Amino acid sequence: MPTGKCDLSILIPVFNEVENVGPLHQELDTTLKGIGLVYEIIFVDDGSSDGTIKKLEAIQDCDPDHVRVAFLRRNCGQTAALSAALDLARGDVLIPMDGDRQNDPADIPKLLTKLNEGFDVVSGWRRQRQDKFLTRRIPSLIANRIVARLSGVELHDFGCTMKAYRRKVLEGVRLYGEMHRFIPVFATWQGAKVTEMEVHHRARTAGKTKYGLGRTFNVVLDLILIRFFQRYAQRPIHLFGRIGLWSIALSIFTFAVMIYFKFLHAPLTGNEKKDFVQTPLPSLTAMFFLAGILSIMMGVLAEMIMRTYYESQHKTTYLLGEVRQSEEGRNSS
Repeated sequence: MPTGKCDLSILIPVFNEVENVGPLHQELDTTLKGIGLVYEIIFVDDGSSDGTIKKLEAIQDCDPDHVRVAFLRRNCGQTAALSAALDLARGDVLIPMDGDRQNDPADIPKLLTKLNEGFDVVSGWRRQRQDKFLTRRIPSLIANRIVARLSGVELHDFGCTMKAYRRKVLEGVRLYGEMHRFIPVFATWQGAKVTEMEVHHRARTAGKTKYGLGRTFNVVLDLILIRFFQRYAQRPIHLFGRIGLWSIALSIFTFAVMIYFKFLHAPLTGNEKKDFVQTPLPSLTAMFFLAGILSIMMGVLAEMIMRTYYESQHKTTYLLGEVRQSEEGRNSS
């Protein structure tokens, strides 16, 4: 665990942003020196190849009291770089932000003020987003509405990197895929108080965007995963078993239809009877039945893995908040 606690950690994953990291550090330095908190700025380079590494080394040499820089051995993605920054952070409040200067450091004091109103997470909302309308804003709007509907967390902008977290919310959080955008969802499920506020979003003035339409599909897949975690992480047999039972029921239905066409269809309708080989029903019956059995067995295996996960790490299946008891109860426990 990191030592030497501070009040605030700014977490910035960067990839090929040689023209942006210098001006961004200057803006951060100007803003953070005026808020009266002990702070650190953590840059995590995600395998840059354009001179960003040397620029970050120069920034750290010029401001060693506040700047820490980590270099990943290869490009691992934004979520992995942010996860590395979280592991290195020492602050009681953590604020991730993009390294392309589209997030405005001037919003940091506002996020802290909102956080101090009693919230655990303050999520940025780029209401006046300065991105291309068709390729960035429309897909983002659709994705945000889907995420809000399925997760039950009513935020407008899950994709905004700039958020403020209390450290306790992120302790033990491990990030995979594109999961960094769903941290407010996980925090809400853990009982955290989550809100949002509008932040200033600026047009990119240097460098190239690393996002495209293809990333939307990754977000959808990650959304399916977190939905599974929300509903079935502690009872996977309920999902796989239900699918299996429905599949077996379909196999029984197709078998009954197959028997009908073989023995009852001709007497009742006067048409010719249909042998089993004349319809795809035998194949469907076998396919549905085998799929049902396999799904149930998969649920059993998932249940064993889930229980091993919780018991091997001494994790509880409940979230304990506060316990109030008398002095006698404390002594007896």
